[in-house]
Amino acid sequence: MNPSLHPLGVPPNAWYVDESIADLTRPPLPPQPITLQTATKTLRLDLTKSALLIVDMQNDFCHPDGWLSHIGVDVTPARSPIVPIQQLLPILRQVGMSIVWINWGNRPDLLNISPATRHVYNPSGTGVGLGDPLPNNQAPVLEKDSWAAAIVDELKPIDADIKIDKYRMSGFWDTPLDSILRNSGKTTLFFAGVNADQCVMATLQDANFLGYDCILLEDCTATTSPEFCLQATLYNVKQCFGFVSHSIQLLNGIKIA
Repeated sequence: MNPSLHPLGVPPNAWYVDESIADLTRPPLPPQPITLQTATKTLRLDLTKSALLIVDMQNDFCHPDGWLSHIGVDVTPARSPIVPIQQLLPILRQVGMSIVWINWGNRPDLLNISPATRHVYNPSGTGVGLGDPLPNNQAPVLEKDSWAAAIVDELKPIDADIKIDKYRMSGFWDTPLDSILRNSGKTTLFFAGVNADQCVMATLQDANFLGYDCILLEDCTATTSPEFCLQATLYNVKQCFGFVSHSIQLLNGIKIA
Protein backbone atom coordinates (compact mmCIF):
# COMPACT_ATOMS: atom_id res chain seq x y z
CA MET A 1 0.00 0.00 0.00
CA ASN A 2 1.36 3.40 -0.99
CA PRO A 3 1.94 5.28 2.30
CA SER A 4 1.00 8.59 0.67
CA LEU A 5 -2.57 7.41 0.06
CA HIS A 6 -5.28 8.30 2.57
CA PRO A 7 -8.00 5.86 3.66
CA LEU A 8 -11.65 6.60 2.89
CA GLY A 9 -14.04 4.25 4.66
CA VAL A 10 -13.60 1.49 7.20
CA PRO A 11 -11.71 -1.68 6.21
CA PRO A 12 -12.49 -3.98 4.56
CA ASN A 13 -14.68 -1.54 2.59
CA ALA A 14 -12.12 1.25 2.22
CA TRP A 15 -10.53 3.10 -0.68
CA TYR A 16 -7.04 4.66 -0.50
CA VAL A 17 -6.73 7.96 -2.32
CA ASP A 18 -4.72 11.07 -3.08
CA GLU A 19 -5.28 13.84 -5.63
CA SER A 20 -4.49 11.59 -8.59
CA ILE A 21 -5.08 7.98 -7.45
CA ALA A 22 -8.00 6.05 -6.01
CA ASP A 23 -7.06 2.49 -4.99
CA LEU A 24 -10.27 0.42 -4.99
CA THR A 25 -8.67 -2.99 -4.36
CA ARG A 26 -9.88 -3.26 -0.74
CA PRO A 27 -7.14 -5.48 0.78
CA PRO A 28 -8.74 -8.33 2.77
CA LEU A 29 -8.52 -8.55 6.54
CA PRO A 30 -6.55 -11.53 7.95
CA PRO A 31 -8.99 -14.41 8.51
CA GLN A 32 -9.70 -15.92 11.94
CA PRO A 33 -11.16 -19.35 11.10
CA ILE A 34 -12.80 -21.47 13.80
CA THR A 35 -14.80 -24.70 13.92
CA LEU A 36 -18.24 -24.47 15.53
CA GLN A 37 -20.47 -27.34 16.58
CA THR A 38 -24.19 -26.77 15.99
CA ALA A 39 -27.28 -28.91 16.50
CA THR A 40 -27.23 -30.08 12.88
CA LYS A 41 -23.75 -29.59 11.38
CA THR A 42 -20.13 -28.73 12.11
CA LEU A 43 -19.38 -25.29 10.68
CA ARG A 44 -16.18 -23.64 9.57
CA LEU A 45 -16.46 -19.87 9.79
CA ASP A 46 -14.36 -16.72 9.95
CA LEU A 47 -14.63 -14.54 13.07
CA THR A 48 -13.32 -11.60 11.05
CA LYS A 49 -16.48 -11.76 8.95
CA SER A 50 -18.78 -12.42 11.92
CA ALA A 51 -20.82 -10.30 14.32
CA LEU A 52 -22.92 -10.95 17.42
CA LEU A 53 -26.34 -9.28 17.27
CA ILE A 54 -27.90 -8.78 20.71
CA VAL A 55 -31.59 -7.93 20.45
CA ASP A 56 -33.73 -6.05 22.99
CA MET A 57 -31.94 -6.83 26.26
CA GLN A 58 -33.65 -3.71 27.63
CA ASN A 59 -35.34 -2.69 30.84
CA ASP A 60 -38.80 -2.68 29.28
CA PHE A 61 -38.42 -6.33 28.32
CA CYS A 62 -36.14 -7.72 31.04
CA HIS A 63 -36.43 -5.61 34.21
CA PRO A 64 -39.04 -6.23 36.94
CA ASP A 65 -39.99 -2.53 36.75
CA GLY A 66 -40.22 -2.49 32.96
CA TRP A 67 -43.10 -2.46 30.54
CA LEU A 68 -43.70 -6.20 30.09
CA SER A 69 -43.71 -6.74 33.83
CA HIS A 70 -46.16 -3.86 34.24
CA ILE A 71 -48.66 -5.48 31.87
CA GLY A 72 -48.44 -8.75 33.79
CA VAL A 73 -45.73 -10.70 31.97
CA ASP A 74 -43.28 -12.77 34.01
CA VAL A 75 -39.92 -11.46 32.77
CA THR A 76 -37.87 -14.09 34.61
CA PRO A 77 -37.22 -16.05 31.38
CA ALA A 78 -36.11 -12.86 29.60
CA ARG A 79 -33.34 -12.45 32.17
CA SER A 80 -31.86 -15.91 31.57
CA PRO A 81 -29.59 -14.78 28.67
CA ILE A 82 -27.87 -12.16 30.85
CA VAL A 83 -25.24 -14.42 32.42
CA PRO A 84 -24.20 -16.32 29.25
CA ILE A 85 -23.99 -13.04 27.31
CA GLN A 86 -21.90 -11.55 30.15
CA GLN A 87 -19.50 -14.49 29.89
CA LEU A 88 -19.32 -14.36 26.11
CA LEU A 89 -18.73 -10.64 25.52
CA PRO A 90 -15.17 -10.28 26.92
CA ILE A 91 -13.89 -13.18 24.83
CA LEU A 92 -15.53 -11.97 21.63
CA ARG A 93 -14.17 -8.47 22.17
CA GLN A 94 -10.73 -9.92 22.84
CA VAL A 95 -10.68 -11.66 19.45
CA GLY A 96 -12.05 -8.55 17.73
CA MET A 97 -15.51 -9.81 16.82
CA SER A 98 -18.09 -7.08 16.23
CA ILE A 99 -20.81 -6.66 18.87
CA VAL A 100 -24.05 -5.09 17.65
CA TRP A 101 -26.77 -3.98 20.09
CA ILE A 102 -30.17 -3.78 18.41
CA ASN A 103 -32.60 -2.02 20.74
CA TRP A 104 -36.13 -0.74 20.41
CA GLY A 105 -35.78 3.05 20.73
CA ASN A 106 -38.69 5.10 19.39
CA ARG A 107 -38.91 8.77 18.52
CA PRO A 108 -40.77 10.72 21.22
CA ASP A 109 -43.40 11.76 18.65
CA LEU A 110 -43.88 8.17 17.34
CA LEU A 111 -44.26 9.58 13.82
CA ASN A 112 -42.83 6.42 12.22
CA ILE A 113 -44.88 3.96 14.30
CA SER A 114 -48.01 2.53 12.75
CA PRO A 115 -51.30 1.93 14.58
CA ALA A 116 -50.80 -1.82 14.07
CA THR A 117 -47.51 -1.68 15.98
CA ARG A 118 -49.01 0.41 18.77
CA HIS A 119 -51.98 -1.96 19.03
CA VAL A 120 -49.85 -5.01 19.94
CA TYR A 121 -49.46 -4.17 23.64
CA ASN A 122 -52.22 -1.60 23.99
CA PRO A 123 -55.20 -3.20 22.22
CA SER A 124 -57.80 -1.17 24.10
CA GLY A 125 -56.01 2.15 23.63
CA THR A 126 -56.42 2.83 27.35
CA GLY A 127 -53.40 0.98 28.73
CA VAL A 128 -49.72 1.87 28.97
CA GLY A 129 -48.43 1.63 25.42
CA LEU A 130 -45.49 2.88 23.35
CA GLY A 131 -44.33 6.27 24.60
CA ASP A 132 -46.59 6.28 27.66
CA PRO A 133 -45.01 6.80 31.09
CA LEU A 134 -44.46 3.74 33.27
CA PRO A 135 -46.36 4.10 36.56
CA ASN A 136 -43.32 3.18 38.70
CA ASN A 137 -40.83 5.73 37.39
CA GLN A 138 -42.56 7.73 34.61
CA ALA A 139 -40.04 6.51 32.00
CA PRO A 140 -41.69 6.59 28.53
CA VAL A 141 -42.08 3.07 27.17
CA LEU A 142 -39.36 2.14 24.65
CA GLU A 143 -38.48 5.77 23.95
CA LYS A 144 -34.90 6.33 22.83
CA ASP A 145 -32.60 7.50 25.67
CA SER A 146 -35.18 6.70 28.36
CA TRP A 147 -34.60 4.31 31.26
CA ALA A 148 -37.28 2.07 29.75
CA ALA A 149 -35.33 1.58 26.51
CA ALA A 150 -31.91 1.31 28.17
CA ILE A 151 -29.96 -1.95 28.14
CA VAL A 152 -30.17 -3.74 31.50
CA ASP A 153 -27.44 -2.72 33.94
CA GLU A 154 -25.90 -6.19 33.96
CA LEU A 155 -24.87 -5.85 30.31
CA LYS A 156 -22.47 -3.03 29.49
CA PRO A 157 -21.89 -1.89 25.91
CA ILE A 158 -18.52 -0.29 25.24
CA ASP A 159 -17.70 2.55 22.86
CA ALA A 160 -16.38 0.16 20.21
CA ASP A 161 -19.70 -1.72 20.04
CA ILE A 162 -22.22 -0.83 17.34
CA LYS A 163 -25.61 0.44 18.51
CA ILE A 164 -28.75 0.32 16.34
CA ASP A 165 -32.19 1.72 17.17
CA LYS A 166 -35.07 -0.28 15.74
CA TYR A 167 -38.79 0.45 15.48
CA ARG A 168 -40.24 -2.91 14.48
CA MET A 169 -39.72 -6.49 15.60
CA SER A 170 -37.07 -6.86 12.88
CA GLY A 171 -33.84 -4.98 13.34
CA PHE A 172 -33.50 -4.54 9.57
CA TRP A 173 -36.66 -2.55 8.79
CA ASP A 174 -36.17 1.23 8.67
CA THR A 175 -32.66 0.99 10.18
CA PRO A 176 -29.04 1.18 8.90
CA LEU A 177 -28.22 -2.35 10.14
CA ASP A 178 -27.83 -3.95 6.71
CA SER A 179 -25.63 -1.12 5.40
CA ILE A 180 -23.40 -1.23 8.48
CA LEU A 181 -22.95 -5.01 8.29
CA ARG A 182 -22.18 -4.94 4.57
CA ASN A 183 -19.74 -2.03 4.88
CA SER A 184 -18.02 -3.94 7.69
CA GLY A 185 -17.69 -7.08 5.58
CA LYS A 186 -19.87 -9.19 7.88
CA THR A 187 -21.45 -12.28 6.38
CA THR A 188 -21.98 -14.53 9.43
CA LEU A 189 -24.32 -13.37 12.19
CA PHE A 190 -24.78 -14.82 15.67
CA PHE A 191 -28.05 -13.98 17.41
CA ALA A 192 -28.84 -13.40 21.09
CA GLY A 193 -31.51 -11.58 23.09
CA VAL A 194 -35.30 -11.53 23.51
CA ASN A 195 -37.89 -12.46 22.61
CA ALA A 196 -36.67 -15.49 20.69
CA ASP A 197 -39.93 -16.04 18.83
CA GLN A 198 -40.58 -12.37 18.11
CA CYS A 199 -37.85 -9.74 17.66
CA VAL A 200 -34.92 -12.19 17.56
CA MET A 201 -36.68 -14.45 15.08
CA ALA A 202 -37.91 -11.59 12.89
CA THR A 203 -34.39 -10.14 12.71
CA LEU A 204 -32.86 -13.55 12.01
CA GLN A 205 -35.37 -14.31 9.27
CA ASP A 206 -34.71 -11.00 7.54
CA ALA A 207 -30.97 -11.62 7.82
CA ASN A 208 -31.46 -14.99 6.12
CA PHE A 209 -33.59 -13.40 3.39
CA LEU A 210 -30.79 -10.86 2.82
CA GLY A 211 -28.21 -13.63 2.38
CA TYR A 212 -26.42 -13.65 5.74
CA ASP A 213 -25.32 -16.84 7.50
CA CYS A 214 -27.43 -17.11 10.67
CA ILE A 215 -26.56 -18.87 13.93
CA LEU A 216 -28.87 -18.67 16.95
CA LEU A 217 -27.14 -19.06 20.31
CA GLU A 218 -29.77 -21.00 22.24
CA ASP A 219 -28.57 -20.20 25.77
CA CYS A 220 -28.16 -16.51 24.92
CA THR A 221 -31.75 -16.06 23.82
CA ALA A 222 -35.09 -16.57 25.55
CA THR A 223 -38.76 -15.69 25.42
CA THR A 224 -41.58 -14.84 27.78
CA SER A 225 -43.94 -16.68 25.42
CA PRO A 226 -45.06 -20.25 26.14
CA GLU A 227 -42.45 -23.00 25.80
CA PHE A 228 -43.92 -24.29 22.55
CA CYS A 229 -43.11 -20.92 20.93
CA LEU A 230 -39.43 -21.37 21.78
CA GLN A 231 -39.43 -24.94 20.49
CA ALA A 232 -41.07 -23.84 17.24
CA THR A 233 -38.45 -21.10 16.87
CA LEU A 234 -35.55 -23.52 17.36
CA TYR A 235 -37.14 -25.95 14.90
CA ASN A 236 -37.67 -23.31 12.24
CA VAL A 237 -34.16 -21.89 12.56
CA LYS A 238 -32.63 -25.35 12.14
CA GLN A 239 -35.05 -26.33 9.39
CA CYS A 240 -35.22 -23.15 7.30
CA PHE A 241 -33.08 -20.20 8.38
CA GLY A 242 -29.69 -21.31 9.68
CA PHE A 243 -28.17 -23.11 12.64
CA VAL A 244 -28.61 -23.41 16.40
CA SER A 245 -25.58 -23.53 18.68
CA HIS A 246 -24.56 -22.57 22.23
CA SER A 247 -22.21 -19.98 23.69
CA ILE A 248 -20.02 -22.76 25.11
CA GLN A 249 -19.61 -24.21 21.64
CA LEU A 250 -18.56 -20.80 20.33
CA LEU A 251 -16.08 -20.33 23.18
CA ASN A 252 -14.71 -23.83 22.60
CA GLY A 253 -14.26 -23.07 18.92
CA ILE A 254 -12.33 -19.90 19.74
CA LYS A 255 -10.21 -21.69 22.33
CA ILE A 256 -9.24 -24.49 19.95
CA ALA A 257 -8.44 -22.03 17.15
